[in-house]
Amino acid sequence: MNTLVKSSDRLVRFVNRRLSGRAVNQLMVRIPYIWLLLFFLLPLVIILKISLADPVMARPPYTPMFDWAAGAVQWFQGTLDNYRAIFNDRLYMYTYWSSVKFASVSTVLVLLIGYPMAYAIARAEGKWRTIFLLLVILPFWTSFLLRVYAWLGLLNTYGLINKTLMGLGIIDAPLEMMYTDFAVYIGIVYSYLPFMILPLYASLEKLDGDLRDAAADLGAGPVRTFIDVTLPLSLPGVIAGSMLVFIPAMGEYVIPTLLGGPDNLMIGRVLYDEYFFNMDWPLSSAIAIVLLSLLIVPIMILRYFQDKEAAA
Repeated sequence: MNTLVKSSDRLVRFVNRRLSGRAVNQLMVRIPYIWLLLFFLLPLVIILKISLADPVMARPPYTPMFDWAAGAVQWFQGTLDNYRAIFNDRLYMYTYWSSVKFASVSTVLVLLIGYPMAYAIARAEGKWRTIFLLLVILPFWTSFLLRVYAWLGLLNTYGLINKTLMGLGIIDAPLEMMYTDFAVYIGIVYSYLPFMILPLYASLEKLDGDLRDAAADLGAGPVRTFIDVTLPLSLPGVIAGSMLVFIPAMGEYVIPTLLGGPDNLMIGRVLYDEYFFNMDWPLSSAIAIVLLSLLIVPIMILRYFQDKEAAA
């Protein structure tokens, strides 16, 4: 009898542990979904709602979700006027195109600079590889705003670069570098270069050196080996790095504001002006929704290659 009771107690404790462990596992699985729901999906729904509202002189400065009228709830009626204003105004269309241009050209420049650097780091010996990676990550230890401000002193009319060139006799008058497209490209390339190097390094570091040796044994030169072996195998890193640069560069605000001029419009700057200066929250929310729509395809491409690389 005592043996039966002890066995029953052990069975009950075992079942309780299993149930509690299952509950903990389910909770741990659901936490990321709860996080995404609260801090991504819900704010996105709120922004979408505001983009369909009308601006009003109130606090908040847009029509509410519902209102009391004649003792009954009057539900919010959406409008597409904000989206019509965006697509009918050439300024907004030009700004979106300018953002795509700046982001695309900057991504290509970052790739051309970052690929040789990542390749060199991947082929370096262990001690030097650690040092090079540390140098790549080192800028993140400094405020992003301070790093952009530093370029003001470098690119200014009488900044370090112009003084050095004039001191060497290369130029007679200072170059106009500030408040130009050149300054914006410099700021974006410098700021986002680590986002290209690190994914490329992760792909190149996993390449099997025997494949390059086999290509050389078959008569392929260094260029042919790179085109036929190294580049195709590193393509996931190229795509991931390009998307990590292109996506945030599309909505960049700090760099074009500090380094660019009035002609260097990007959508992040226009969105800020509409939100804080014009106080037109519905229009600025519509601008953000259109920007997000433009970035859906790059985000899906990035997700695809991340899943592919994780499965490899």
